[in-house]
Amino acid sequence: MVNRGASAGGLWVTRARAGILLVASFLLVSAVEAEGGGAAAATATSPAKLSERLDAALLGRGLRRARVSALVVRARDGAVLFERSPDQALTPASNMKILTAMAALETFGPTHRFETAVLADRSPGADGVVGTLYVRGGGDPAMTSEDWWRLSADLYSRGLRRVEGDVVLDPSAFDGARWHPDWGAVSSRAYHAPVGGLNANYGAFAVTVRPGARPGDPVLVDVDPQVPYLAVMNRARTGPAGQRSSLVVDRRAGADGELVTVDGQAPAGGKTKTYYRSVTDPTRYAGAVLGMQLAALGVEVQGKTQVGLVPPAAVPVLEFQGRPLGEIVRLFVKFSNNAVAESLVKAMGAHATGAPGSWENGIPASRAALSSLGVDLEGLRVVDGSGLSYRDKLSPRVLVEALRIGRGSFRIGPELTAALPIANGDGTLEKRVEGAPGRVRAKTGLLNRVTSLSGFAELADGEVAIFSVLTNGYRGTDEQAMDALDRFVAVLTDPGNEVQPAASP
Repeated sequence: MVNRGASAGGLWVTRARAGILLVASFLLVSAVEAEGGGAAAATATSPAKLSERLDAALLGRGLRRARVSALVVRARDGAVLFERSPDQALTPASNMKILTAMAALETFGPTHRFETAVLADRSPGADGVVGTLYVRGGGDPAMTSEDWWRLSADLYSRGLRRVEGDVVLDPSAFDGARWHPDWGAVSSRAYHAPVGGLNANYGAFAVTVRPGARPGDPVLVDVDPQVPYLAVMNRARTGPAGQRSSLVVDRRAGADGELVTVDGQAPAGGKTKTYYRSVTDPTRYAGAVLGMQLAALGVEVQGKTQVGLVPPAAVPVLEFQGRPLGEIVRLFVKFSNNAVAESLVKAMGAHATGAPGSWENGIPASRAALSSLGVDLEGLRVVDGSGLSYRDKLSPRVLVEALRIGRGSFRIGPELTAALPIANGDGTLEKRVEGAPGRVRAKTGLLNRVTSLSGFAELADGEVAIFSVLTNGYRGTDEQAMDALDRFVAVLTDPGNEVQPAASP
């Protein structure tokens, strides 16, 4: 399953802003093919009806034999500017994240912060010693290595210097299902990161591979974060200069952590390449990152790290507040992070019915939040929060209406709008829609034979259009299909259009 339009987001925020992640920023794959003039096609010399030009954009070879549903309305008055089977429900891929973001913002509010609680068998005394340290996750999906350092530094400032016994990790805020059963076999790619009640780095890590100095030399491998939990087995070698790379980077669960395997060849003189992979156990991975940061601050842990529950008699030491939900939503939508989306679904479930959060209680809670906003999902199917399931079914009319409601909401509108990727600017649209830079804010989506794009576009007259285009089953390449959608939204912003409401059927 390929989900290039829906990356697993970046690893952590500082790196996302530097050009990866994920988050989600980290599996961004953008492709623009110059087909039929591409998204940057020249403006028509005389005004052409917008609906005719939009229709033509969807007739290229990239979408041949595809089922296509589309709707464009003017935000000011809801006038329909274009439609093609707007009520046909199709697999939306990561356009599902629009609804998840809205539901989470409505449920918790943009200033909500998920809490990670640290407790102990006793308060640190004058010597800074406790027996057992407990860490209870609150389902925070955006705890990075930097956040775990901040938590550790806060513990240090509270006087903690040594843990004589074990560190116990409690992920019971969520159930034990790490991957939705609808997804089938999952890969080690970062967009298949697991979902847990206690997390680090979006359940992912980076593997950087550099060729050796000469053919036959081992390649050089670095793993970030450098924790013992991620052990490396490097069997890759440096190949002749000019040879195509055959590197394969994978991981598998081991007795004491995970084994990161690097095989194949990298050509001498070739470029350094970074691969992003998911972990299999988010709880123990988070514990490893915590252990690394405690050690960096000089806090000694004499026992082991294990998974368990916090006993009722444990004494609170620290209640660590994560980043605001508004910021989490912006990161996860911009970079299409699947694990964050599913964590938010489970968090909504726990909020509605009590822990543990699960897909079973989270999806109804998400639907209820959307209903309270006025989004009508009757007859449509919501299986997960990220859109990785092919059984998710939405229509452009529902997505356009949801975006209209979200944009107009004082409570969630600013955060929702700011979260959408900007054409030719950032997120999963950083290198897309070159024909309308800065004039489109939209959520991408991509699975095998599925691509989608929904959001807002600035028309040439300054009006705003709300649009949604869903395509399933195309026979062109993913790049051709994405380019067709890029052309579609670029046409919306073209001053060569004669903008008229579409005729009623």
